[in-house]
Amino acid sequence: MKKSPLGWFPVIILVFGLCFFPLRAASAHVIQVEVEHVIHPLTVEIVQQAIRQAGEEDAAAVLLRMNTPGGLLSATKEVIQAIVASKTPVIVYVAPSGGRAASAGFMILVSADIAAMAPGTNTGAAHPVMMGGEMDEVMNEKVSNDAAASVRSITSKRGRNPELAEKAVLESKAFTENEALEAKLIDIVAPDVATLLRELDGKTIKRFDGTEQSMDLAQAEVIPFELSYRQTILLTLIDPNLAFILLVLGLVGVYVEFTNPGLIFPGVAGAILVIVGAMALTVLPINWAAAALVILGLVFFILEATTTTNGILAAGGVIAMVLGSVMLIDTDIPELSINWPTAIGVTLPFAVITVFLLQLAVRSFRLKVATGSEGMVGEIGVAKTDIHAAGRVFVHSEWWNASSEQPIPAGVPVRVVGVKDLKLQVEQRSNRPHTSEPVEQ
Repeated sequence: MKKSPLGWFPVIILVFGLCFFPLRAASAHVIQVEVEHVIHPLTVEIVQQAIRQAGEEDAAAVLLRMNTPGGLLSATKEVIQAIVASKTPVIVYVAPSGGRAASAGFMILVSADIAAMAPGTNTGAAHPVMMGGEMDEVMNEKVSNDAAASVRSITSKRGRNPELAEKAVLESKAFTENEALEAKLIDIVAPDVATLLRELDGKTIKRFDGTEQSMDLAQAEVIPFELSYRQTILLTLIDPNLAFILLVLGLVGVYVEFTNPGLIFPGVAGAILVIVGAMALTVLPINWAAAALVILGLVFFILEATTTTNGILAAGGVIAMVLGSVMLIDTDIPELSINWPTAIGVTLPFAVITVFLLQLAVRSFRLKVATGSEGMVGEIGVAKTDIHAAGRVFVHSEWWNASSEQPIPAGVPVRVVGVKDLKLQVEQRSNRPHTSEPVEQ
């Protein structure tokens, strides 16, 4: 039977269509970012990178799974700016149950395209905390009103409750997930991410610029945002107490190497710890006046080891370093501050080690050399032969070749004034002959 010339035509059309119209399901995904820490500059970097990645990959949404006690006002504003400017819808989800989005977390939550909470969570208490520690009454009012105005503006654009959001800032009001839902501060309560995405599928949202967008999330794959090695290390070390301990341990290692050259390991390990600790601390706002106090404490420890002050400088150094450590991070957020037990527990041992090692080093420099040829200078001996350009002396129970500027007769006591190429340079000590001469072998 003869085959029709058009028999392969449908197959060719199908293959051609598959080449130019790939399956859509493989590209539908949501990038999930875990925000389970205090809001700080590293948070800004992570959120910005996740939003940029979502735009490049044409992701369906960015999901910030948040559990935070709050954070720095400056960092919070940068996160909000990134969310508002994002071309990809941003979902902020307060989870797990028992978690919270307090203070800065509340401001980020209500700025999202979709605000969601898990059962048993809470949000609010958003009175601002600013870099610089304690604020006076006037400055506190200015900062609070600025934050309140920002929250009113954002929640109005998002169709949420601006009056209640303002009270969360000015009066530190807090809300459970059901209270927040009833007050129209959030959009949905869901027990987990999978349920959240299912309930949002097909929902039309209004973006910050006024455009509407339908959410297609039913089959979306949740892909965790991958942190860089640097971000992973910094998130672990972002605790100022841990970073401060590493920094001080590093300084001890470098100091041990300085006072005992050649050990190598303390210097290498110390340098690494100093860099890692400093890198973690510099992510946070530094109070440079407090940093100067820490340096002043170090100077006092050094002076205590080199002068006699009966411990006055050491005590002053401990006080300066402890106060500087506690105030080193320029904020009054407890989670971003070095606490008193850490400051005292690190400073006292550091002071003892520093002063003790430096005293040993100073003493070793001041001691007269007692070994090798240099140790012969100042020793007393006897001329065994006439000495001028050359001769022999008996010094320190040893026979030495010697020379002198002035002729010295045999049997006269001599003093060593120098050593050159294993040859002693001597001078006559007195004209009285030495009576107890050793017998030459």
